Amino acid sequence: MSSTLVTVSYIGATILFILSLGGLSHPETSRRGNTYGIIGMIIAVLATVAGPNVTASGYPWIIGAMLVGATVGLYAARIVKMTQMPELVALMHSLVGLAAVLVGFANYIDPAAAGAFKGAEKTIHEIEIYIGVLIGAVTFSGSVIAFGKLSAKISGKPMLLPGRHWLNLAGLLIVIWFGAQFINTHSVSEGMLPLIVMTVIALAFGVHMVMAIGGADMPVVVSMLNSYSGWAAAATGFMLSNDLLIVTGALVGSSGAILSYIMCRAMNRHFIAVIAGGFGTEGSAQAVGGAQAAGEVSPILAAETAELLREAKNVIIVPGYGMAVAQAQHTVYEITQHLREKGVNVRFGIHPVAGRMPGHMNVLLAEAKVPYDIVFEMDELNEDFPDTDVAMVIGANDIVNPAAQDDPTSPIAGMPVLEVWKARTSIVMKRSMASGYAGVDNPLFYKENNRMLFGDAKKMLEEVLVALMA
Repeated sequence: MSSTLVTVSYIGATILFILSLGGLSHPETSRRGNTYGIIGMIIAVLATVAGPNVTASGYPWIIGAMLVGATVGLYAARIVKMTQMPELVALMHSLVGLAAVLVGFANYIDPAAAGAFKGAEKTIHEIEIYIGVLIGAVTFSGSVIAFGKLSAKISGKPMLLPGRHWLNLAGLLIVIWFGAQFINTHSVSEGMLPLIVMTVIALAFGVHMVMAIGGADMPVVVSMLNSYSGWAAAATGFMLSNDLLIVTGALVGSSGAILSYIMCRAMNRHFIAVIAGGFGTEGSAQAVGGAQAAGEVSPILAAETAELLREAKNVIIVPGYGMAVAQAQHTVYEITQHLREKGVNVRFGIHPVAGRMPGHMNVLLAEAKVPYDIVFEMDELNEDFPDTDVAMVIGANDIVNPAAQDDPTSPIAGMPVLEVWKARTSIVMKRSMASGYAGVDNPLFYKENNRMLFGDAKKMLEEVLVALMA
């Protein structure tokens, strides 16, 4: 395939990637967007493999690598549960970062690549390598730690080292100093030491950065690492002089950055504050700061819950990570379908940071075939709670916490929340009275119009469904 045809193929793939992002922005067009992305990637891979830069001797290696990757991908797609999607996404981000690091080192020691640049071009190329490896290493180690936190293999409590900001600043200065040394070297052997030292520091920074971030900020971390992986891919594109990789990386990097900004706004957080860490503790611990909620809770049985739902005219369901853990989304759909057949107006309220990754709840509800037109964002529903008969919270905590509005000393003060307590009756489904992922107690549990339905979400909802059908 000629270089002209490769360029045309890359332009077509770029257009498909842009259409893919546009389609993925809405549930109704997400399937089409996903298809565009698949077709675009197939075109990109075939054009690259068939291009003039790949020789016949490389085909066995490429085909072998593709077969291994496809096998692993298909196996993961079959065994990974929907509740494990956040950690899978984090793991995929780590692979992008690792690829950027390996490509950077390979490109630097490649004799052909080293001899192709002279003077200012050589300096620019070495800067591309240095920055690409830096971003890739941070993305790799940070994503691995994020995977550990999301899968509960690592504590969600932030690890705040004394003088951590000074440590980060010292690391940055060392990286800049070694960067200058790297650019001024005259041979590959001389440049390897500063490149390796920078890589080690970048790996350590990625670990430190995510370890310092509390569990409540993990949705922002996922979108942030998504952005980092895009910029790592773009840097790799500069290293390889691959226009498609540059454009694709920039698309992913910029969209991830925008998503991170949206997530921060939804939590009333600043992006720098998230990176600095410290927000969110383990779910069983009380966060520092904030008034302690007090009072008595009012438990409710599944049969009583069914009766309230049966008599209601307007119902809003607020899903959270507890629904994902219990795999209760299909039972939720059956209850929704039954109530709608009886003329009840049922809607879903989705908080931007519900779950462990952006859009987590939307994906679960779509999997259970909940109609898209009854799923609303927080801003679209908050004004409707005073006219709602029953607000049903399934495994959510921090996103329905009134302390965000009422207690200025609370760690989540100012965070936009779903105002379920304004409904005539709110029902919260939880296994226990433990605090949420931010480690903040919830005054909602003690309000007069609130009822607590304790137990596994799926089991309790099945009992509610049986009572409704009786």
